[in-house]
Formats: sequence, C-alpha cells, structure tokens
Amino acid sequence: MSDKYKRELSENEEITVSSERPVDIKEWNKDHVRQWLLEIKVDEEDADILYNEKINGSGLLHLKMCNLTELHLSMNAKALIMANIDILKQKTDMVTKSYSLKPYPFSRFNAAHRYRENSILDVTETGPKDYIQPCHEFKAFVNTTEENRMKKYTYEVIRFAAACMNSRTNGTIHFGVADKPHGQILGISIQNTDTFDVQQSHAIEKHFKPERAIKTAKRCIKPPRFVEVLKADMTSTGKCVIEVDIEPSSIVCQEFYFNTYKVDKNEHEMQEPTTAERKISSFFIREDSSSKNLITSDSSKEYEKYIKDMPQLSKLRKDAEEKHLAVVKNSVQGSKLCEIITGGTQSLDRSHFERYIVVANKSHPVQLENLRFLLHMNPVAVLDFDPESAENGLNKLFEERKNNIHLPVQYKITGAVEDIASKLKLTKNTSWVFCNGGINEENPSDADKWSIEKGSSVRDVVSFLCRKDVLPHKKFLTIFLLLSQVSDGKDPLLETFNMFLQELKGDNQILCVSDNETSYTYWKDLVEGRYGVDVSTRCIYELSFAEVNGTVLSLWSENRKSRRFLPCGGGSNVVLSKKTEDSLETLSILCVNQCDGGNEDKRKHEEIFYKGGKVSWWNFYFSEQPGSMPFIKRDKFSYIINTIIPDICSRKRVCEFFSIFHLPGCGGTTLAMHVLWTLKDKFRCAVLEDTTHDYTLIAEHVVQLLTYETKEKPTQLPVLLMIDDFQDISDVKKLQLQIEEEWLEQKKTTTSPRVIIVNCMRAESSEQTDDAVFIGNKLSENEQELFEEKLKEFKRTNTNTKTFYGFMILKNNFSPKYIQGIVRNTLKGFNFQDKNAQLFAVLVLLHVYCKNALLSVSTCEEFLGLQAKPYFEPSKVEDGFERFSNLLTRCTVNSKVSFEGVMVIHYSIAQHCLKELSIFSSKVEKAEITNLLLTTDSFYEYTLGKQKLMQDVHNMLVKRQLAEAKGSLFSPLIQDIMKETPGKEELILQDAAKRYRKDAVIFQLLARYYYIKKSDFTTAMKWARKAKDLSKDNSYICDTVSQVLVRELKHEVHKDKDDPIKPDSLEKYLTLAKSGGEACKETQQTAKKEAMTRSQRLKDYNTYNTAGHLGELQTAAIIIQILQKTPLFNCLSEVLSGKITFEDLPRMNDELEQYSQVLQKHKSYLLQLKGMMKNNCDFLDKFFVNLVPFFAEEDKQKELTKPKVSRYFQQYTDLFCKINWSELVNKELMNRMVKIEQARQCLERNKGDSYTGLLEYLYKEDSASTLEEIIQQYNFILNTREEARHLRDAINFIYANVILANINPESQYIVPYQDLRNFLIKIIDQPTPFSEILPLHYITVLLLRKEVDCTLLPFVSQMKLSYLQELRPVSNGKRAAVHFYLGKDKGYGGLISHRDINRCLGSEQNISTKWNDEKMWKRVRDCEKLYRVSGQICGGFISALDVKVDPMFRSQLPKESDRRVSFFIGFSMNGPVALDIDFES
Repeated sequence: MSDKYKRELSENEEITVSSERPVDIKEWNKDHVRQWLLEIKVDEEDADILYNEKINGSGLLHLKMCNLTELHLSMNAKALIMANIDILKQKTDMVTKSYSLKPYPFSRFNAAHRYRENSILDVTETGPKDYIQPCHEFKAFVNTTEENRMKKYTYEVIRFAAACMNSRTNGTIHFGVADKPHGQILGISIQNTDTFDVQQSHAIEKHFKPERAIKTAKRCIKPPRFVEVLKADMTSTGKCVIEVDIEPSSIVCQEFYFNTYKVDKNEHEMQEPTTAERKISSFFIREDSSSKNLITSDSSKEYEKYIKDMPQLSKLRKDAEEKHLAVVKNSVQGSKLCEIITGGTQSLDRSHFERYIVVANKSHPVQLENLRFLLHMNPVAVLDFDPESAENGLNKLFEERKNNIHLPVQYKITGAVEDIASKLKLTKNTSWVFCNGGINEENPSDADKWSIEKGSSVRDVVSFLCRKDVLPHKKFLTIFLLLSQVSDGKDPLLETFNMFLQELKGDNQILCVSDNETSYTYWKDLVEGRYGVDVSTRCIYELSFAEVNGTVLSLWSENRKSRRFLPCGGGSNVVLSKKTEDSLETLSILCVNQCDGGNEDKRKHEEIFYKGGKVSWWNFYFSEQPGSMPFIKRDKFSYIINTIIPDICSRKRVCEFFSIFHLPGCGGTTLAMHVLWTLKDKFRCAVLEDTTHDYTLIAEHVVQLLTYETKEKPTQLPVLLMIDDFQDISDVKKLQLQIEEEWLEQKKTTTSPRVIIVNCMRAESSEQTDDAVFIGNKLSENEQELFEEKLKEFKRTNTNTKTFYGFMILKNNFSPKYIQGIVRNTLKGFNFQDKNAQLFAVLVLLHVYCKNALLSVSTCEEFLGLQAKPYFEPSKVEDGFERFSNLLTRCTVNSKVSFEGVMVIHYSIAQHCLKELSIFSSKVEKAEITNLLLTTDSFYEYTLGKQKLMQDVHNMLVKRQLAEAKGSLFSPLIQDIMKETPGKEELILQDAAKRYRKDAVIFQLLARYYYIKKSDFTTAMKWARKAKDLSKDNSYICDTVSQVLVRELKHEVHKDKDDPIKPDSLEKYLTLAKSGGEACKETQQTAKKEAMTRSQRLKDYNTYNTAGHLGELQTAAIIIQILQKTPLFNCLSEVLSGKITFEDLPRMNDELEQYSQVLQKHKSYLLQLKGMMKNNCDFLDKFFVNLVPFFAEEDKQKELTKPKVSRYFQQYTDLFCKINWSELVNKELMNRMVKIEQARQCLERNKGDSYTGLLEYLYKEDSASTLEEIIQQYNFILNTREEARHLRDAINFIYANVILANINPESQYIVPYQDLRNFLIKIIDQPTPFSEILPLHYITVLLLRKEVDCTLLPFVSQMKLSYLQELRPVSNGKRAAVHFYLGKDKGYGGLISHRDINRCLGSEQNISTKWNDEKMWKRVRDCEKLYRVSGQICGGFISALDVKVDPMFRSQLPKESDRRVSFFIGFSMNGPVALDIDFES
C-alpha cells in the first residue's frame, strides 16, 4: 500500500491527501489511518498497533505524545506521527476551508448550477455504491493538445461509460476537474460545444457492437453537459467543466452486457486502430476509483464469471431503482411558504408584512423566468451579490420595474436618516444594492477578501434598513434567495445573513429559499456551525423555483397581477407598464380598470371611510357593483363635471386649475376623488402623492403621464391631477407654471389645456366662482335626502353603523350636540395617568393645532409597550388604545419615507375632545399634553415618521395663522395655553428649545416671547443671538436682534413719564437707537445677500425681506418722538436738517445746555436721521409700486407693510415738510430760491418728488387735485433759472401730466400731448445720470410708442439693463408691475391704466390680480380699448414693432420660432410684456 501513495516528510513541501481518502480527516476509518501511517514511513509493526486499537480519523486528531507512549510505539513512530499530524491538520484545514461544492445534479441539464474556479468537488472518485448514487471520475484535460483533445475525450467517455453500464451503476465523468488536488475545479476553454456531442455519438457507433448495443449505449450515455466556471469573485472565467452522465436503467439495459472494441489503448498513443486491432474487444467494469478491463491476455475467467452473474446484477439494479422511487416525500412546504411569506394571512394583498427585502447571490439564466414573483412583491431593497446581475442576472429581470441602482456606501448615515432614505427613494422604488461590485467600475471581491473590502459598507446597508425610523418594526420580511450553492464559511451571503440575524435579534423575520436539498443542507449546517442558529424552520427547499413562483403568485389577487390601462381617447386604452408606473413615483395613477379583479373586503373599506377615514378607490368601485347604492353625489359634483371642467377645456393655457375649498371633515377630498373616478375614462387621472415633492420632478412626471404611448398622436387626453392640502394658492400656481415650462421643454404646442389641476384645499370660507367651489358643513336638502337613503341601505344590509361617525356628523350638519355625545361617551372615566389616555390626548392636540398631524403606528406601539408580532398574529395598535380606538383611524403617509399613521377621525371630534378634557374634574390642560409631547423621547427616537412629527410639532409652536390680521403674536396653541394656564407657556417654550436644540426658529420664538410678553430684553437678546449664530444668512432671524433693541427702546420710552426727558435717559435711548439702527442695517445687508442667493436658485419665489427698512424707520420715528419731548422740539426740524448746528444750541436756549454733551456725542447719528427715513421710504415705495407678486394675486406683503410705511412717512413730513402750497403760491415777495426750496418740500410731502410716488397715484382714488398741485409746483420750478432745476424735475413733470391725463383727462393743468412729447425729446438728447435712466426711458417708451421716426429698441434695452441693476436684486418672487397698457387711441388716450380696464370689467374686478385669467381677457377684448399687436415668435420672445416683447410667462410660447401671434402689450419697468397671447391662423 505504501508503494501506491507518496508523501513527503518535510513541512516545507506540499503534503497531499490520497484521492481514496475523504477530504475531512474525521471521516477516515482505521484503514485510512493505517494507510496514512505507512505513507509517512511509520514501520508496519507500529502502524498495526494503532490499527488494532481501531484508531480512526477523529481519534488520530486527538492523539498526544502520552497516548503514543502508553501504546509502546517506537521513538521513530512517535516522532513521525506527532510531526505529521500538525502538518496534516494544517493542510486539511486549508482544504476544508476552501470553497467546496456539490456536483451538478445527476441527469439534469437545466439546473441553476455553476462551479467556482479552484473550489473542490465534494465527492471522490469511487466505484459502484448503491447503483443509483453516481460514481465519479475526474480528468484535468488541461495538458492535452488541441489535435488530440477530441480523441482523448471520446476515449475516456467510452471507457468510463462501458464500465458504468457493465457495473449497472450511474456515473459521471468530469473533464476540467483535477485528480490532484482531488476534485479541484480547473475548467477548460471551449470554442464549439456542438462538436463534442457529434463526436461522442460517432464514438459510440465506432466502439460498440452490435446495433442493439449501439442504440442501448446511446440511451444510457447522456449528451455532454457544459457547466460554467466562475471566478472567486463570481464573475465568469470563460471556462467550463464538461460532464457526461451514464444511466444504465434496468428497463433499457435489461441483461445485456457491453463489449467495446479497441478502446483499451494507451492514452498517449492516439493513433487510429488497425483493422486487426478492431476485432479485439474489451470489457470494462468499475472497480474502486478506476475502470478495469476484465479481458486480458492472461485469462478470461473473470470476464466469463461476470457475464454469468449479469442477470443477478441486473436484478440488483432494478431493485435499487424501485427502492429509490419509493422514497417520495409528502412535502408540506408549499403551505409553509404561504404562511411565512404572508405572516399568517394567506394573502399578499393583506400581508402582515408591509415591506420585503431580498438578499440574493449569483443566479443562473434558467432560474430567472421562475423568479418573476419578485416583480409583484416590489421589494423595498434587493441586496445583490452577483457582480454580473445587470448583464444577465436578477437585476436584468427587474428591467421591467423601476429600480434605483445603489452602492452600499450610499447607505452610510451622513445626515438626517429620512433625508438619506428620501435620496435613496426608499419605499418609492426598489433600491438595488450591488453588494459585490459590478457597477460604477467597482471591482468584485472574492470570498476571502469580501469581508475586509466590502463587509463594512454592507453592514451599513443592513443596519440602515433595520432601523425603526426607516422600515416598520417587525413588519418587514427578509428573503434570502440561495440561487447558487453556499458552502464556504466566508461566503458574503452567509456574513450578510449574520448581520440581519444580529440587527433583527433572531430569524423570525427571515425566510431562506433554495430549490434543492443539497444547497439547503450546506446552508443550514454553515449557519448552525458558525452562529449556533437552527434555521430549518425558516427554510423552503423542497419546492422548485417554478413551484415557489406559482405559489407566491397565487397569493395575490387578480387585481394585483393584472395589467393596468390608461385611456387614449375614442374608447381605446394602452397598457401602463409597471416600470413607467414605478418611475412616476410622485403620482398615484388612477387607471381605467382600477380595482377590477380585486378581492378586498367591502365592509372593511366602508367601515374605514364612514368612520371618518380617507375615501379609497374601492369605495367608489363597490358603489358601482350590482345591488349597491350609487356613491352619494354632492351638489357641487355636477357643477364641476358639467360646468367647470368643460369651461376649462375650452381655454388655451397649457395647464389650468380649479379649486375645491372646504372645511375640514366636510368631504372636499372625497368630492375631488369622486370627480377623478367618474372621469377616469376621459382623462388620465392621478393624485399627487406628497405635496413636499420638488415641483420640477412633479412636472416631469405629469408630462410623462400625459405623453405616455402617444408619440404618434397629434393630441393627447388631458391629465386630471388632484392635489390635496397645499399651503397656499400661490403654491398651486408655482406647480402650474412648472408644468407649463416642462411642456415647453418637450417642444409641444397646444390650443387647449393639457393638464387640469383639481386643487383641494382647506379654507374657512370662499365664494363660488367660475374656477372654485366651497364645501361647507351644511348639507342641502337634496344631499340630506341622499344621506338618508344611504342610512336606509345600511339598515337593509344589516351594516353596523355604530362607529360611522364621519358619516353621521355630516348627515347631522356638524351638530355640536351629536359630536359632544360621542366624545363624552368615549371619554367617560378618562385618566391621564393611563398610557393610552396620554397618547390619545397627544393625537387630539396634534389634530386640532396642526393640519394632517399624526403619529406613526410604530411610534404608538413603542409608547404603549405593544410588542409587534413578527408573523402569524396581526399587530393591532387599536387594541392598545382600547375604547379610544373608536375615534381613531389609520392612514398611509407618503413623505420622504412612506409609513402608516394613526390620527383622530375628524377635526370636529378632536376639537370637542380637547374642550371636554379641559372641563373634567381632573382637568387635563393643553400645557400638560404639550409638555408630554415635547418631553417623551420615544416619540423622536428611531421611529417612523420622526421627521414629520418634528415638523408638525414645530408648526404648532411657531406658525401664526393670519397672525397680523388677527393681532395674533404667537401660534394658536401658545395663545390658548396663555389663556388657559398663564405662565406655563414659558415652560413649554423652554421644553421646545431643549427638544429642538439647534433650531434657530425656536430660539427666535423664545426671543419674541421674552421681549413681547415678558419685556425681559436681556433674556430675549440671549435667545436672539443664539438664533443668529445658528442661522447667520437668514434675514428674518437676523432681524430678531434688531427687534429686541427696537422693542426695548419703545418699552423704555413708554414707561418714562418725565417731560422733558432727562439727559441721562436721552443718552440711553440714543445709544439703544443707534444699536438698533445698526442691527437693522445688518438685516438689510443680509436680506440683499439672501435675495441674490435666491435669484440664482431656480423656482425660489420667496420675496425680499423689507423688515430691516421698516425697523430702521420705526427706530427713527421713536427717536423723533423722544426728541420732541426735549427742549429741542421748537427747532427739531432745523437741527436734524443741519440748518442749526449742535454747537449753536446752548446759545439759543439755556435749557439745552445740559443736553449738549449727549447731542454732540450722537451728532453723526442724529444728522443721518432725516436722510435715512427718506431713503427707506423711497426704497419701499419703489419696491411696492414697481414690483408685484410673481403670480396674479393680492400682495399680502404690501398690505401688511404699506400702512406702517405711510404712518412713518406722515411723521417724517409733519416734521420736515410743513409748508402748504396754497399759502406758498400767494407769497409773491418771497425770495425765489427759498420759495423753490419750499416748493420742493410740498412735492416731497405729496410724494411728487419721485416717479414711483407719482405712479402710486394711478392706484389711489381722488388723487387728481393733488396731481394738479404737483404739476403747478413743477411748472414753478422748471420756469426758474437753470441751475435751480434738475433733470429729475423734468422727468417727474412728464410723469405727473401722463398720470393726471389718465385719471382726469379734462384737467386744465395737463400739458397738451404733442407739447409734452416735444419736451421729452429735448430731455432725452441731454446726458442722463444712471439714476434717471429707468424712469426716463420708461416714460419715453410710453410717449414715443407709435413714433415712426423713432426706434424704441435702445430705450427698451437701457431700461431693462437699469431694471436689472436697480430692482432685480430685490425682485425675487416678484415681477415688474404693468402700469399702462397699449390702447387703440393716439396721444394720452393710447395709454390705458388698470383702473380703465377695471372700469370696463365692473363688478369690482381687478385686472392686476387677474391678468392670467382668460375669461377676464375675453371681457377686455369686448371693451375694445386695447390695441392688439401682431408679432412673430423668435427664441422665447416676440418680435413686434421692432422691439423684443417678453411674454408674461415663458411657458406661454412654444420653443419653435417663426409662428405668428397676436397679443396685448403691457408696459413695465422691465420692458414691454405680451398678454393674452393667441396664435394666428
């Protein structure tokens, strides 16, 4: 035996394990041990001692020197054994740790099986075992020359096949597998696989006789199989292993035996046999690990005996086959799969699991078709370990769905968790994580290096996905798909399994799926061996993937599996692909066949809706089924369907919208969805998922939906887009504009609306208009009857309406008595010490003070201490709320991370609950509930919806609803706490500062609280500076510092009862004022920087913050009031104007002596007061007169600010402009220069000294007499010496005439048009200071608009440039105001103001807030006052009258040029603009 094996003694030389011994030493028997001892040169006598002691492999590994001594072995034997055991252990460890594989399944050709290069086949070369279990033979096949390759192949196949057939044993011969190291996968490169099959067939015909033997051999010898070989990193090597299976079944072979002819040839002498040689036959059988020829030159006795025993051998084969067939398992794994994957619900439509994660390794092409069930499961994430997945693996299969490709590093937490989840689009589309390279030029790693190179980043992925604030706790299932065999302890899939095991604290949320027992056994043993976990109960392995696929698909309703259709017009539909629908993640698309084939529970959906939950498409679907009462149609439903929408469809604008304003809980959202449901065949309908989405992305998706599969059609069905709960109507207009711009980008043209937005918005009240309806809390008689009918239907169908509160509240017209009855009955025995009572109170508070506020289900479970069940037992958070659950409902929140939330069913219920809690004997105060909300850490730690809750609570604390209009200085919640429990609001705000530790707005709120309510200016300043440190670039935060100083100044002056004010007090006030003024200037600078930043950002419509200017005016006004309470009051105007010096004051009045030092100290500041007040008033006038809101709407900023500015300006003029013109004009003997100066004071008093002040008269009533006075004043100034007049005087004079001519054309003071024109022409020939270019060129364009010999282009260009420099920096969120429109008449009559148009429109209509309304412009056309201009589109503007005219919105013009349009012209400071654009035929 020792001659047969060779082993080197040296540790430095390679030691090989005999191919006849198992790789694992523990499997050695005593013969194997003896064989090994002899190989290492142990004497036979010593070897026999161990043999007789029956030492096997396991015993050998535990031998110690003392054991060998006890056995009386020789010193030589002891030395050899101890030295070689260590070497053998090392070598065996290396071999067993290497990647071992099971062979390809016997007699199969489409199994998903691959080999890995240099891995070891977990079988040995053997002889017959039980006839069925195949014996194996390995051939390296690497050193064979190309010309001899086929000969060697056929020689080995025939020889092995004959041996197997004659031995009646199954067998497989492997080419590309080494004999030493035993079973090592090498692989071979093959160009043409077909040749092997052809040559094998020819070889069978050549080497077997007679014909029957040939036919039988062909049935037993299977065609060659080519098994792909992968590299260690799971990418392809381009090699394969060739395998041939031999299956001599008893029914095919019967008792036949197989001689072969001339194949026992030395494999190195590959010549064709001679004719004589061909007659010599061989008879091969399998003996041990080789094929033996029984026909030898010495004797044929053995052969003859074998032939004689062939019937017995055939019978043994037959018995073995029958025994094998009898072992058929009665599998229950189909039902087990259904139970685990649904969490016990047996339906994936209603699965306990809300999300699924898939972890998969290398797939095989034959598997992919049977993995399609994954497409319907829409996993939240796939962790893919196949680096070639995108080319030919699982990722390729998912091309049918939208998935976002990620690398593990993108999951690293570098900021807010919800922001990262949003960026990854988790819960929107499948996140496909390539965990072993394959994208972005990242190289894959082999198993040995993967843990070091990629393990850490994949752990980040697993940790992120298992966070409670990312996926619902214990409501997701992780499915491990073992698509390739895992038999290496370092396999990345195994390590990832351990990561999930650790993060999920067990395997209850894990399912492992394999399609064969071999892979399962490897997996189970590895997991148990490495981690001590038995995963057998969490594994499916007896089902093929075809059976898994069918089983899982059967768990979906037909509705979830069927195709969805979009309408195309004319009754035709188009299939909406899953990938397209996935990619439009901002939209929830309503299809033509929505709900068809569903198996939803009608009663459950009715219960949710009529209780007060949000309506679903199922409610409309069930109402259309036979035997059901139609869905209640509100009165406004018919008006919308039959009037509003047809009217909108007749308009020209690309995107239009109408509004459904409603009180909360009155059915506004239900009405909007009812409209969409009814029109789903005529429009492409969708609901916006989340109002916080980027408008650019929403617009892209809307246009994609509009144009989907309509490329060849000239027109498309319009999109009907429902949006719910936008904050402001201006937000709707922003989205409208964005959709139009996206349409324009597509180079599309249209003459009718392509998108109609259904804007559903809460409002206290609203009048019904052409584009808006209001849903209040009173049902009409018709609606009341429909509700009564519905109630009767409930009774007929024995529906339990006990908790249909939403329905009954509406039916009872929001009866306070009914609502109070529900609330009192539910809250009876309310104890705020109970956890569920506390949580209910928090939900009530959230609902009352913040629209759509709620808590996630997982947050509620955490607070109530409910343990979410991983499966088989649905988690009911409602059970934790007990009786309060009747007033709660669930809803899905589509925000950065989608999740399920809990909220109070109805706003009125919440209001009454809060009221009821406050009048209990054990009164529950709002402050107490708010304190609980702010101080409970579990609400904010690692729970779903954390970011939304933080924002909702923030809004409750900060947001003032129409605060200024109501005189409200704080949010409704804070104000209510102040009323209910005065003083506790301070504690609440301090709690808020602790919860929002780095929130500048909360710190600002505290500063405001302390200076407004407490007059604690020191504390206020502390918070104001903290806020400013956190948000230095925010002008509103910056302004808080100045507000503290101004408020302190105002407070100090108010409590100072001294008259006159003492010098010390004056010193303090002036110091405060100076600091306040500097802070206001800083606010102005910050606001300007902020505005510039905003102007560079696309779609930022936030306006310039004027607070710094207003604050500076306020400070100056207070100082003037203070100075008027000193001895200065008689000469204050002269002192502040610099006409009287501070040095002269003591000489003028002895009382001023004591003030002299203070006044001298603040001289610089005081002398700037007048100019500062004038500059700020002028700036704000220019800002509000020349700039209007970007969208046609009321200027709320102007409404709030302008009255204050007017008040401060009045204070300014009362001090500095006391002259009355009627008195001045009669003073003929007065010095002319003094009179001019006083005339200028008159102009200043009437704002006639600036063009913006004059333009403002266009928007005032009864302003003609003032303008006449201004014209007289300018006539006086302009008729003086040249050095006493300025260019501005002339420009303002022209403005005054043009404006007066518009207001009162009959006035005797108006200069004739032609004279004014000639006067203007003289002016424009003079040099013009930069400061006068804008007003001069604007009035030039107005007056010379129809001059044939005057080109306006230079004036328009210079005017636009001046606008850019003067007003553009502060114009963000604004546009240049149109002061005049081009009329049909000549002269003054050709300049039409907005008041002229409004006079035509009547009914208190205002064109300045309706210039985007088509109906309004139709009425303007009917007035026939405006001149309609014709022009040609040219690169985004219109060329007309030799001038480039901008459209009011770029989206109103198509991209292509040369089309002719007609339009009205409006004149703004930013050049002429085109309005009411219409395409010419």
